[in-house]
Amino acid sequence: MQKLTKAEEEVMQIIWELNECFVKEILEEMPEPKPPYNTVSSVVRILEKKGFVDFKAFGKTHQYFPIVSKDEYGKSELIKVMDGYFSGSFKNLVSFFSNEKQLTDSEIKELKKIIKAHKNANS
Repeated sequence: MQKLTKAEEEVMQIIWELNECFVKEILEEMPEPKPPYNTVSSVVRILEKKGFVDFKAFGKTHQYFPIVSKDEYGKSELIKVMDGYFSGSFKNLVSFFSNEKQLTDSEIKELKKIIKAHKNANS
């Protein structure tokens, strides 16, 4: 899966939130200062070429919708981060976040519960 640029990801976040939308609606959700309509339209067309969105045509207007889910993209990016920065090790990733984030006892217990449930499901 291709990585999105910052601008593409910003637009994609809005499309995921709205589920179906026109460029005008995407623009309305963007923070100030809003980019020009043509810029947002160009980003959406790039997302279409990359296979992240598709559209329904209504005359000359297009209503866009995601074909890659937010979870699917997030999982892909997290795996890339884990591979690139943590030698592909989930243990190293969790260790980093537990040290940086100062996990609470309840968060640690919850993680242990998730791991145990996953282990039992795969046994």
